Amino acid sequence: MTNEKIILGIDPGTSIMGFGIIKVVDKKMTFIQMNELVLKKYNDPYTKLKLIFDRTLELIETYHPDEIAIEAPFYGKNVQSMLKLGRAQGVAMAAGLSRQIPITEYLPKKIKMAITGNGNASKEQVAKMLQSVLALKSLPKNLDSTDGLAAAVCHFYNEGRVEVGKSYSGWEAFVKQNSGKIDKQ
Repeated sequence: MTNEKIILGIDPGTSIMGFGIIKVVDKKMTFIQMNELVLKKYNDPYTKLKLIFDRTLELIETYHPDEIAIEAPFYGKNVQSMLKLGRAQGVAMAAGLSRQIPITEYLPKKIKMAITGNGNASKEQVAKMLQSVLALKSLPKNLDSTDGLAAAVCHFYNEGRVEVGKSYSGWEAFVKQNSGKIDKQ
């Protein structure tokens, strides 16, 4: 009996959301798809969030992923950027949670380390390694889609390890693991 699953990887963003999908049969992964949702042309931040939610649901309905791996927002110098990324990540997570799909977050450094062996690797280095590992014929112009694909591959590489990041199997698990962040009014 073969062990088979689909992993959806998401690199959330309010300008571009990158995503990639792999299929795992036993211990072998194969590339299914990668692409991006370009949101730059929309000015309204709420429209962008709705489009991220809708596209994530569309991917779920089309590919039926068993698990979702998502890049966690990182703290940079601009707090507003982190807030926007957190919102984008949140609506993508909400789409997965609404369909009871387990979600695992990975820090960007952890994804880069899993793919290249270097937590400080460039987007180009990550993309080239994915091209090699998954035998991709070409790489996209924008590397947001390879970042989403990298999240999925990182999840595959970390499977079975005790510490893989924050995981949520549904709203109840999310609430339980984040009880300190929830306003109980």
